[in-house]
Amino acid sequence: MRVELSTTYLGMELRHPIVAGASPLTGNLDSLRRLEQAGVSAVVLPSLFEEQIVQTELQLDALYEYYAGTFAESLTYFPELREYNTGPRDYLKLLKLAKRSLSVPVIASLNGSSPGGWVRFAKQLEDAGADAIELNVYFVPTDPRMSSEEVERRYADLVAFVKNAVSVPVAVKIGAQFSSLCHFARQLADSGADGLVMFNRYLEPDINLNSLQITPHLVLSTRNELRLPLRWIGILRDQTSMSLAASSGIHFPEDAVKLILVGADICMMTSALFKHGVEYVTEMVREVENWLEINDYVSIEQAKGSMSYSNCPDSGQLERANYMKAITSYTPMR
Repeated sequence: MRVELSTTYLGMELRHPIVAGASPLTGNLDSLRRLEQAGVSAVVLPSLFEEQIVQTELQLDALYEYYAGTFAESLTYFPELREYNTGPRDYLKLLKLAKRSLSVPVIASLNGSSPGGWVRFAKQLEDAGADAIELNVYFVPTDPRMSSEEVERRYADLVAFVKNAVSVPVAVKIGAQFSSLCHFARQLADSGADGLVMFNRYLEPDINLNSLQITPHLVLSTRNELRLPLRWIGILRDQTSMSLAASSGIHFPEDAVKLILVGADICMMTSALFKHGVEYVTEMVREVENWLEINDYVSIEQAKGSMSYSNCPDSGQLERANYMKAITSYTPMR
């Protein structure tokens, strides 16, 4: 008996929960086609950054002002700025090509931190065919006068701005460092978010001791990072109607199974595909199905959330994560 693997994410019916998360692998048409051939049920394009959009618009404004000051009649050759597509064209081109070439849903990604005119680019993504938008909010609050409430309001305002601009579903990719994650999730839902992606792996800087400069340091995820989304998806599953996507530490089929059991609608993979190749998707899907069949599940929906906070035999294990037992039983390696 075959297991029914279909799942629903952001209102989209997907063949199974294994999705290609945003990464360089989803940044060109050839690898997108390979990912589809390997069996992913959806793809998330790499993020388009607020800075890219703002910089492009500033360059156009500067050009416009230069000609205005040089010879005014030249302005008759310029389109009105409000009619001019000042967004990064390459991203829109990739999105349109992906939509024409792939049969799986294509999710566009916007990365920003502040409300502003760049948010209107979300509408251009929708017009280019995006099935949904992933709002990747990257904001490091360094002002000691900014309260946690203000930080959360900033996220919520961004969600509201984007939702007002588009009609397609919007998921918010967040970090785990919030003082009350359940309350924050409710705020995002109230602002219109259709889903949460858990969690964002923030770029952590390093120092080059030779040049004494701050350098970016990006490393692939490890399986140890699975435990944060495992806990919080399990807690949030019964508290929200938003879609929940896991995006950290998913390296093996059993990792995906665990996340489904606590309530994840989909599992976004990136690092494992870099390590094993895009063809690894085929094995992931097959082994997830095998586990469900061996354990007498007839569908993903039956398994989904069966080990969530409300359904877990001991929900305290999700809250305290066996804290005392783990600490008291730890034995250092010799």
